[in-house]
Amino acid sequence: MSDGNKERAATQLVTLGRDARASFDFVNPPLVRGSTVLHRDVAELRERTRQRIEGADAEAGAAPPYGIYGTPTHQAFYRALTALEGGHRSWAFPSGLAAVTASILAYVQQGDHVLVPDSVYWPTRRFAGQTLPRFGVEASFYDPRLGERGRAAVEAMFRPNTRLLFLESPGSLTFEMQDVPLLAEVARARGAISVIDNTWATPLYFRPLAHGVDVSLHAATKYIGGHSDLIMGTVTCNERAWPPMRETVHFYGLTTSPDDCWLALRGLRSMGARLAQHRATAEAMIAWLKRQPEVERILYPADADDPGHALWRRDMSGASGLFGVVLKPGIAEKNYHDFIDGMALFGHGFSWGGFESLLIPSSPERTVTPSPYGGRLFRISAGLEDPADLIADLESGFARLRAAG
Repeated sequence: MSDGNKERAATQLVTLGRDARASFDFVNPPLVRGSTVLHRDVAELRERTRQRIEGADAEAGAAPPYGIYGTPTHQAFYRALTALEGGHRSWAFPSGLAAVTASILAYVQQGDHVLVPDSVYWPTRRFAGQTLPRFGVEASFYDPRLGERGRAAVEAMFRPNTRLLFLESPGSLTFEMQDVPLLAEVARARGAISVIDNTWATPLYFRPLAHGVDVSLHAATKYIGGHSDLIMGTVTCNERAWPPMRETVHFYGLTTSPDDCWLALRGLRSMGARLAQHRATAEAMIAWLKRQPEVERILYPADADDPGHALWRRDMSGASGLFGVVLKPGIAEKNYHDFIDGMALFGHGFSWGGFESLLIPSSPERTVTPSPYGGRLFRISAGLEDPADLIADLESGFARLRAAG
């Protein structure tokens, strides 16, 4: 079956990246490990090297001259991801953060300026604020909801030397939705590359390249992997953005093992079914949490009460299982920690998107826009457990809060 077909997403997840003949008729593409690629003669060695230097990719049918450019296992995953994203080419990195940093470094040089949302993932903020200046690149942080103030407000934040606009919608701790089409349109008009962290929505529920973005990246550690046994980042580029990205990953030697790509492709097969359960479980917990007197608000764009709900409804076709909870002011730190520490089913870990539910305290760092929330925050990643059991665990936690006064 061709990767270029137009079946519905659930069918694509099962079929993309499969080639029965290349897989010896096995349903799963084989795990091919290798570094050295043998060439029949000098002419073939030189031809494959020339093709790589001139921009030919194994994903497009060119044989790689060396294993760092990917094995058939890598290419099966890349083809599947590229088709899901509606892009030109894809690549995998050793981590989600590596995908972030490469997606910035590929498009900037000394003297350039980048724009980063104030709600961005904290390691991305640290890279932009601490590492980029060492290369002579300046980063400015902007209000993630700036697009709501109109095109003129977005245009005003661009400088003559702005080369890259970074987006994250929704934000990973405070869940602000961004007006992605407007931001991407202005970036393109100003000659800047737009890059988005699309981990929350996954390629199933949002296709940024169809909304004008140049590069869509994921922490594949999360929903794509889905089993808490993989650390990986991915990028998918449009045709305009691919050549600089391609050379960057090759110059920096950024690659992943075929074993990890095999796991990521395995994760794609069940991602649709898992995401449906993640969302259903999240919504069951949200409905219960809204009834608790200690809860001030829920941060979840798919919820009708969320400030970003209209943008979510306009741009996205679904939602995942990650959301935030804001408690009312006045809860003592010790009681807050006891509330979290006493959970029996919720783990306390910085990742999300796996089969297990997680709950961590949130302390968003902001530069431009102060947090509008006066109370303490925590973030929940809804796993695949029974929602009733998770709600019972939360119920015990709130009982501890109340007992503490």
